[in-house]
Amino acid sequence: MSRGKPMWSLASLAAFVGAAVAIVLGLVTVGVQATAGPRGLPVAVAVPDSAPPPLHVAAEHVAQQGGGALAWRITTPDEARTMLDDKDVYGILEPGNPATIVVSGAVNPAGTQIVQQALTTAASATGGPVRVETVHPATTAARTAPLAASILAWLGSLAAGAVALVLAKRSGRTLNLAARLARVLGSAVLMTTVLAGFFKLWDSSLPLGWDVLGFIFLITAAFAALQGALLRLLGLAAMAVLAPMYLLAPAVAGQVPEMLNPAYRTALWSWTPFRFSTEGLRSIMQGTPGAPDVTLALWVLGAMLVVGLVVVLWPGRSTPKVAEPDAADRVVEVGVH
Repeated sequence: MSRGKPMWSLASLAAFVGAAVAIVLGLVTVGVQATAGPRGLPVAVAVPDSAPPPLHVAAEHVAQQGGGALAWRITTPDEARTMLDDKDVYGILEPGNPATIVVSGAVNPAGTQIVQQALTTAASATGGPVRVETVHPATTAARTAPLAASILAWLGSLAAGAVALVLAKRSGRTLNLAARLARVLGSAVLMTTVLAGFFKLWDSSLPLGWDVLGFIFLITAAFAALQGALLRLLGLAAMAVLAPMYLLAPAVAGQVPEMLNPAYRTALWSWTPFRFSTEGLRSIMQGTPGAPDVTLALWVLGAMLVVGLVVVLWPGRSTPKVAEPDAADRVVEVGVH
């Protein structure tokens, strides 16, 4: 009889582990999508100060539309467009004949789509014609590229870190300071090159100036440093945390926060690194580099890079492990009297 645990207990343990994995993934992926819905999407109704009183009355009436799905701000056209560039609002309705709906390619496309539909419905209530104006227009590739860059940067640098750790263990050595630093910088340079190549492949018109390339390099370097730090502290066990994290990118960072259930907005969206990298890169690529999310992304990604590098480069036991010589190879001097 085997002295180990009975096979039925091992099978039961495996079943429980599988159920736990399903619960976690269901909560952080499917659950996010299943509970998504508009809750206070910020929009503006814009009327010039010099407009006749009936137009101001119409603006007040429009601002009552949408229920809890929309959060209206009544302002002037110039101020509204500044707010749209800063992503303080996701769309603008300018009453008139025709009424004008203004959306931006620099805003998360999921939020833009919902807002445009809601503003069209509100404008149609006036009975007049409606036209749509898009500022900072974005192609399909431009709408996809920022989120795709975050996902690929995370997975590419994570694969490099895991492979480096496995190869070092197989050789019976540990990664020294130079190797750890080379892994972070190498991943950052190569992943930036790969992403730039994909951008050109997807759409040759996508901007790839030094501002875009520099921001992509910051994203890849920050991700590589953070992952390198956790892999150094936890070893391959860190993969249990780092690998599933990329699922948060499409599920959470792919949405505007007002579309998320408040619980998910607090528990996941508030800290996930993918939202900072995605929205910051989107603003830079679409011509709104002064948007607050760019500044926030620079601070967050910069902090991730610095903290990660401190852990990666901190002196420690990283010298190669030298194997003890076999007893048969030792030479013992024996004296003869």
